[in-house]
Amino acid sequence: MQSPTLLVIGGVAAGTKAAAKAKRENPHWQVTVLTRDQHISYAGCGLPYYLSGVISEERELLVRFPEDFKLDYDIDVLTRHEVTEIMPDLKKVLATDLLTGEAKEFHYDKLIIATGADPVLPPIPNIQLENIYTLRKVTDGNVIRQLIDQSQVKEAVIIGGGLIGLEVAENLVHRGINTTIVEMAGQVLPPFDPEIALKVQTHLQEKGVAVKTGVKVTGFIDNGAGQVKAVETSDGTIPADLVVVSAGIRPNVAVAQRAGILLGPTRAIQVNQYMQTNQPDIYAVGDCAEVTHQVTGKPAWMPMGSVANKAGRVAGANAVGENNLSFPGALGTAIVKVFDVAAGKTGLTEREARAQGYDVETVLVPTPDKAHYYPGNRQLVVKLVAEKSSHRLLGGQVVGEGAADKVVDVLATAIGLKAKVDDLSSMDLAYAPPFSSAMGPTILAANVMLNKLRGKFQGVSPLHLAERQTAGAVVIDVRLPEEHMIYAIPGSKNIPFRELTKQLADMDRHQEIILVCKVGVRAYVASLKLKQMGFTNVSILDGGISAYPFELA
Repeated sequence: MQSPTLLVIGGVAAGTKAAAKAKRENPHWQVTVLTRDQHISYAGCGLPYYLSGVISEERELLVRFPEDFKLDYDIDVLTRHEVTEIMPDLKKVLATDLLTGEAKEFHYDKLIIATGADPVLPPIPNIQLENIYTLRKVTDGNVIRQLIDQSQVKEAVIIGGGLIGLEVAENLVHRGINTTIVEMAGQVLPPFDPEIALKVQTHLQEKGVAVKTGVKVTGFIDNGAGQVKAVETSDGTIPADLVVVSAGIRPNVAVAQRAGILLGPTRAIQVNQYMQTNQPDIYAVGDCAEVTHQVTGKPAWMPMGSVANKAGRVAGANAVGENNLSFPGALGTAIVKVFDVAAGKTGLTEREARAQGYDVETVLVPTPDKAHYYPGNRQLVVKLVAEKSSHRLLGGQVVGEGAADKVVDVLATAIGLKAKVDDLSSMDLAYAPPFSSAMGPTILAANVMLNKLRGKFQGVSPLHLAERQTAGAVVIDVRLPEEHMIYAIPGSKNIPFRELTKQLADMDRHQEIILVCKVGVRAYVASLKLKQMGFTNVSILDGGISAYPFELA
């Protein structure tokens, strides 16, 4: 009896994970992987670090080779084979061998589409010039690194300030290259809220990276030899020996769409919880497919290696089994290291939550990642987003030099389990001074949120402070005079906490007052005192000076 055949289109994270899982579940199935790429199962997320030499050899990026799949799993992997047509009615796939030009035909009983995503190349004049690259594949990394190794790059421009763009910028700086990031949005890290992203942006600039936000690239200048010489932008011309375009990616769905496979609202392939498409016996996973957002329950596109591997595992098992594994979705959890700072997010940002119609409350909470007295502690700023009525935790973000990954993972776990802020506040997390304070960052942030949700204080976002000052609010810094002299919020008035009663005795009790201190604790206690004095319009600056993302006086 002939073995049933599973055909997988795509050989990076989701495709190879699906193929291997399928073979482990049902070894008698014949499994074949077709990929247009030269390499398979490679660590694309490691490519920025390959440019700097942190990852020294190409082979360190290659998790497995085609021969490994054959020897270990009896899986046939055919590289440089591009699928041109899927014929669901005939259960047949047509492909072209890119090395020989030969047209080939493959039959399947089950099919998994893992065609990934392609980098976006904006239609900018002269974008075809040499030394303008994307960084998506190992071959891209090899070409860019060779150019750097040959000492041909003194000036580099990164188009796009997302996760990959920032990682590339850091690693180019490590190679001694003058680097500029050009981002069309008003901030780097557009998927993050501004308070968090601006902290990263400031750190980039401190490390010597030029950052231009709200700026559009309009063209590239030829050096006369067909190579890029400079980048023209809406904010002037920037010299460049190397340009890395990191302007986003889009799902590779053309072949699937021609086969009558439905796309969802994100324009990626629509699947159910079992990773099935609308076509019988065809599954889709990875960067070409949608998943369910675990907060909203709506379709979302989350092109992350972590999501691709988990979804691939589900599709591989279901394709050769009984569809008894389901994928509940994801939260869009992400983290990035930029020099000495890390920034992470999970769930909904404040902007996304409001767009989805949630009535939200937010907090910004500075906190050390370890006990404040333990050597080596580093500060983090945690932002929480919660629904006011239910107290449900909707999202969280963190930025700082401390252990941000731990905070993000705790928040992702809580949000995935549909926890309330109250639940986060009472979690029994590990404590010892080298690892955490007695009430760690997530618990501390949850307690601040609970105080805010229960009406114990009102907060003002640092994003809105200037407009409140313009409208007449008085910003009072309750720190000691020597602290205020070192740095302060522009326009703030220094009245130390212990002098508030005396100095504000004659102030109008209806005057809007915004209290400021280093992290918010003294300002909170001061707000309670002012309320006792009869002041009716008192709030505190969320996160204090430590979370303030703008220039200080």
